[in-house]
Amino acid sequence: MTFKDGLLTARHHIVFLLGLCSTFYLVIYLENFDISKKTFEIKLNPNIPNVIHEPLSTQELKWAKIAWQYFENNTHEETGLVNSVNNYPAATMWDIASYMLGLISAYRLEIIEVTEFKKRMTLVLKSLAKIELYDGQLPNKSYNAKTLTMVDYNNNITVKGIGWSAIDIGRLFVPFNILVWNYPEYTPLVNNIINQWDLKAMVNEGVLMGATIDNEGQTKYVQEGRIGYEEYAAKSLSLSGLDVSKALLYHDYLQYENIAGVDIPTDSRIPEIYEAHNYVVSESYILDAIEFGGNEISREFTYRVYQAQENRYKLQGIFTAVSEDNIDQAPYFVYNTVFSNGKAWNTITDTGEDASLFRTVSTKAAFGWHMLYNTEYTKKLIEYIDENYVENTGWQSGIYESDGRANTAITANSNAIILESLHYKAKGPLLNITHSEKRNKILSASK
Repeated sequence: MTFKDGLLTARHHIVFLLGLCSTFYLVIYLENFDISKKTFEIKLNPNIPNVIHEPLSTQELKWAKIAWQYFENNTHEETGLVNSVNNYPAATMWDIASYMLGLISAYRLEIIEVTEFKKRMTLVLKSLAKIELYDGQLPNKSYNAKTLTMVDYNNNITVKGIGWSAIDIGRLFVPFNILVWNYPEYTPLVNNIINQWDLKAMVNEGVLMGATIDNEGQTKYVQEGRIGYEEYAAKSLSLSGLDVSKALLYHDYLQYENIAGVDIPTDSRIPEIYEAHNYVVSESYILDAIEFGGNEISREFTYRVYQAQENRYKLQGIFTAVSEDNIDQAPYFVYNTVFSNGKAWNTITDTGEDASLFRTVSTKAAFGWHMLYNTEYTKKLIEYIDENYVENTGWQSGIYESDGRANTAITANSNAIILESLHYKAKGPLLNITHSEKRNKILSASK
């Protein structure tokens, strides 16, 4: 046998040994990698404010009742679902989750009685068990709130659907988990819903996967989520036993951008390559705090995102509380960001077009920051926003930065997050397995 023949015969063993050597080298490299490099370093701030949880003041209770009025006005008796926008009968999974969390908050704040809580929660859960699923697997991105039919984002009926959002479904699992832990009588209804869903279809090797439709009308599966929202959605899904191990990581695509003197966590996956925008907004971090209580990393990142906004006010005298919001004119939805697509304080549409004329002080973000930190700045912020509501209707989405006009869009999400924020001030994070033992006894006794 010639040397060449010997190499050919042993080629599989050679490939194996080369692979083994490469793996060994990679392990040694990772073990010795300096994680203190700026891209990965997380220096914790020991001075993050801790709010004292105490009963709501008369003023705060009034604010909560204004927010709840939105849901009183926009609930469909046939389905129990709530309009995503005032008088607009569409609902995404995110909107439905927001309503359920607003409902739980209103009940715990004693704005509504147990009978109304039970009636509303039961009806929405029964409706979720009836909805048609995209490709028979998971909830479509949007439904008609009155009829439960699948619709597109313009509320037009679509037979096939428009795909699913793993991020939205992840948010829905927050109230699911609260119900299972704190109100176990709803567990059969929750199980009846999720047993119909193919949850494994929205994860792949620890990563969240959404479904969309390409130009040929075929289903396309895409990685979903950027830093902030990705980890937020993964937290609730992880409680259901799904492998979302990579989606839970903060450091895998982490890089810092210095905004207003603060190193802000941003996502290195740029839209030019990954076809999704890397928004840094207030909402995902506020939700992580008021719903889960946060962890060491997310608490640090949440405070940094807040601190940059306070610093902008100190440096420029501009009230700043940025997040994504519906607006009352075209393009009707914009992302007000601390950072996105390489630019600080960027405001863009979902397609990346400039929308800086519509930058707003977000009402829900102002409430969230104030109930989390209660600083001198948030007190000024809440004073600036505290009359931005319509009597007997609900809170408006914000105030335009350019001219101080009210952004008159009124939505389920904004009013729900206001209720959640006030709940956090009074009682702490929503997802607490020890929460509301007395309430559970009341519910059980009133069956």
